[in-house]
Amino acid sequence: MIDFVELRRGMVDGQVRTNNVTDPRIVAAMLEIPREKFVPAPLKSLAYIDDDLALTSGNAPRYLIEPMILARLVQLADVQEHEHVLDVGTGTGYSAAVLSRLAQQVVAVEEDAGLAATATATLAELGVGNVAVMQGPLNAGWAAEAPYDLILLNGAVDEVPANLFAQVKEGGRVVAVVGHGGAGQARVFTKVAGAMSERVAFNAAVPALPGFKAAPRFVF
Repeated sequence: MIDFVELRRGMVDGQVRTNNVTDPRIVAAMLEIPREKFVPAPLKSLAYIDDDLALTSGNAPRYLIEPMILARLVQLADVQEHEHVLDVGTGTGYSAAVLSRLAQQVVAVEEDAGLAATATATLAELGVGNVAVMQGPLNAGWAAEAPYDLILLNGAVDEVPANLFAQVKEGGRVVAVVGHGGAGQARVFTKVAGAMSERVAFNAAVPALPGFKAAPRFVF
């Protein structure tokens, strides 16, 4: 029988703590939340490896991004307990579960109907009461509950669309991996006087989120 508690502890000690994740709230959340509940049944034994796990297949497969990268993105976001957060591309809901331990309220958007249903059911099973899972296009965000203190994108994008920046409060942040493969960079965008400032924090290679390709630009 698999000892998921021991595997979870190994994930935190070997992947999270050793990669400059020092926020004790994130460490505690990842020690307590059963990641195996958010993984497809055939992959449960792999729930705590340091790699991305496929949630769907097809032309635009979806992934549960590796624990260390998620932890570093959440730490970069600097989530506060009073904040209203939008989790874009929540998949089966693991990222929303982690954010739920840090924020006051989380809106989790997922466009795949099956993944959204799984996220809703799993979060309910675990008694997570401050997350609302919404189904819709990822690149649209969720304007009905805006503005947000933080928007977190669970995957790589070519660019963050302007409509997501518009859903952030003054002083709010958007955290995303911009670029793909070895060119991916974790960035935090902060709204200051209505404009978005940008800071590159670290390199990160994560699977792409669908719907975030850059629009074609005219070149002279």
